[in-house]
Amino acid sequence: MSEDEADNHELALVSRYDLGRDELEELLSDEPSYRVNQVFDGFYRRLAEPGELTELPRALRDQLEVAPGLAPAFHCVAESVADRGSTVKWLLGTSDGKRIETVLMRYRDRTTVCVSSQAGCAMGCSFCATGDAGFGRQLSSGEIIEQVVVAARRCRSERWGQLGNVVLMGMGEPLANFDAVWPAVVRMNRDLELAARHLTISTVGVVPGIRQLAGKTLQVNLAVSLHAANDLLRDQLVPLNRRYPLGMVMEACEEYRASTGRRISFEWACIEDVNDRPADAFELAALARPLGAHVNLIPLNPTAGGLSRGLRGSARARVLSLQAWLRQAGVNATIRENRGRSISAACGQLAARA
Repeated sequence: MSEDEADNHELALVSRYDLGRDELEELLSDEPSYRVNQVFDGFYRRLAEPGELTELPRALRDQLEVAPGLAPAFHCVAESVADRGSTVKWLLGTSDGKRIETVLMRYRDRTTVCVSSQAGCAMGCSFCATGDAGFGRQLSSGEIIEQVVVAARRCRSERWGQLGNVVLMGMGEPLANFDAVWPAVVRMNRDLELAARHLTISTVGVVPGIRQLAGKTLQVNLAVSLHAANDLLRDQLVPLNRRYPLGMVMEACEEYRASTGRRISFEWACIEDVNDRPADAFELAALARPLGAHVNLIPLNPTAGGLSRGLRGSARARVLSLQAWLRQAGVNATIRENRGRSISAACGQLAARA
């Protein structure tokens, strides 16, 4: 077990993907090492179910099917498809009755899965459906990894090629579950063989977590959900800002950039007449430019909570203007393509409802 996984060792095992090679070897202590290697390779490289490991003796396959700790973490409650089949959302149920959502998106040149790190969320951002639902519990490393496996299997079955990118931007705040998220990321890289540059961790500004990331050698991408560039407005949109105001967040981001050399992304949900004006672009540029940060502009997606607070997405023309103002100020800004809005799978819409 690596040092990066040690923090998660004491957490309860939930599914087969909570088992690293050492734990699997202990579980299969009566089997020769090459059998353990076959099982490990089957789970992580071939993404197989126990019954599909036909190179194993039938008795061992039957044992794996019923062994404690080797059950799947989830059952599929519902599957929704949008964008002519290129966006798939799964509503997944856990053994203890929690529900999460995972979204797979196929683009022309890549596939990306958006995975959840918590059941629900405690951050309470004013425009996010997940926060409206409240916090359920932390997900284990295995539950996080298993979402990636579900998506990778779908890519294979649809002949979309290998899964390209993983973004921890689903339900929950990843850096509030660091002890499970980081070991999961390490094993996505090592065991599922996903390149670090294709793994992105998102946060609304959990400063201790950003600083922990800065000390890691695996150089994953960091996306900070900013949404406001002054404390007064951000306190309203992102309540965590009252604990970690923008000055602290920017200091942590600079530490991360200096330590890793990786570019930071700022996520910006464009809200009509709230953060889409020239003054907002000026304030955002003042934060992004010193860090060399990239800005992702995301037209706000409708949610019941956001609409009840009078929050609506910016018109396309205003989003384009915001992009132009940022570029004029020397900031690289792109507009994210909204996917899955019709099935409540777009940014901010995940609420784990059938």
